Amino acid sequence: MEKETLNFLEDINGLFYLTAPDARDIMLRFHKEMGLGLAGKESSLKMIPSFVGRPRGNEKGNFLAIDLGGTNIRILAVRLDGEGRAEPLAMSRYPISHEAMTGTGVRFFDFIAGSVEAFFKEHNIEAKRLQNLGFTFSFPVVQSSIASGRLISWTKGFSASDVEGEDVVELLVRALKRRGLGFIDVVALINDTVGTLVAKSYNDHICDMGVILGTGTNAAYPEKIERIAKYQGPRHQDEMIINIEWGGFNKLRRNIYDETLDASSFNPGEQRLEKMVSGMYLGEIARLIIVDMIKEGLIFNSPIPEIFSQPYGLTTEHLSLAAQGQISHELGFTHMSQTDKDAILEVFRIVSNRSARIAATAISAVVTWMDKKIESNHVIAIDGTLFEKYPGYSQNMETMLADIFGDSAQKIRLEKEKDGSGIGAAITAAIASYSKNKSLIARLPWLRHR
Repeated sequence: MEKETLNFLEDINGLFYLTAPDARDIMLRFHKEMGLGLAGKESSLKMIPSFVGRPRGNEKGNFLAIDLGGTNIRILAVRLDGEGRAEPLAMSRYPISHEAMTGTGVRFFDFIAGSVEAFFKEHNIEAKRLQNLGFTFSFPVVQSSIASGRLISWTKGFSASDVEGEDVVELLVRALKRRGLGFIDVVALINDTVGTLVAKSYNDHICDMGVILGTGTNAAYPEKIERIAKYQGPRHQDEMIINIEWGGFNKLRRNIYDETLDASSFNPGEQRLEKMVSGMYLGEIARLIIVDMIKEGLIFNSPIPEIFSQPYGLTTEHLSLAAQGQISHELGFTHMSQTDKDAILEVFRIVSNRSARIAATAISAVVTWMDKKIESNHVIAIDGTLFEKYPGYSQNMETMLADIFGDSAQKIRLEKEKDGSGIGAAITAAIASYSKNKSLIARLPWLRHR
């Protein structure tokens, strides 16, 4: 590799590399934003109360779950054995049509209710045996209880009318009634990070974080009720899970490539951490660097592959496959010199490594918020394709934890929790049902003797 190319890559690595002192500074800023968010003050971290705590592990029964977070809807029937085991009895995916995503809200929720009806028929399930349902709805909502939340705004290409500002649980309940499924009680509304935490902590109470590291990124953790200053509701429990919405954290040092990506995004100035970490953006950051290398004449004497001239043409999947040694023909590697290949792979490594180190830093911030001196063991449940499929990503996170904490990093365990959002919804339905029944018995003592 020529000296000019090596110097360029060294400069890029300097722009992107996150040191342990950098991380500790970010953690302090993260803590400040957490405190402001919990107090209801202006903060880049929303710190949204979920109105649910972690499961005890003895929740028992059969529950229904709807998991809505992308272009497919998952419906599950789940059995909880009361001993920490959650068994999916049945599961189906239903693709959401463009018409349902962008039509009326009535049409959209009728599609969900119709999918529930189809699920019962497909699996020959006696519908009325499954009455309590948990709803994972991974869009920005403001919750007012465990079973109510108003949509702030659609994301991910959804734009169904007359839904923003409305209670999505109420809209779902109405649609279920229109389908003759009014016996289903939607008892819990959660997002995917809360679901991931709940699913893992059902059988491992040490688990105290749920993290999504995929197309997007976010996290949730259990907070002491007394520290949630903005929460004015009943305090029947000691803790409540908080949806951090950490993708919006804006106290990170940005470089010219971050600023270029942000300026051309559909939401400039927002979701700064997400734009440095999540799978939606890593390919584009790498492409912007490669475009600069092309402009400076550092790579490509041969024809330039079209993928590098199209915004978002280079995806994180391309980066991941390249890290596995599976080079997509779209990258033009067959017509490229070995020097150019090595330079491009180094750019991929630099960009993905920063993502992993920022993710580990954000996890470190939350862990030290809960446990300042890392005196206890912590299990972090993580779902998402970056963590699960990107070669070396989880190891880079572990390296960063060791850089920050030294030997104490051994007390922080990163564990995969695949598809936890659906199982977590069912478990949350169990928690909510228990609380609901307990509240009813408290108000109607004669029920104790039935």
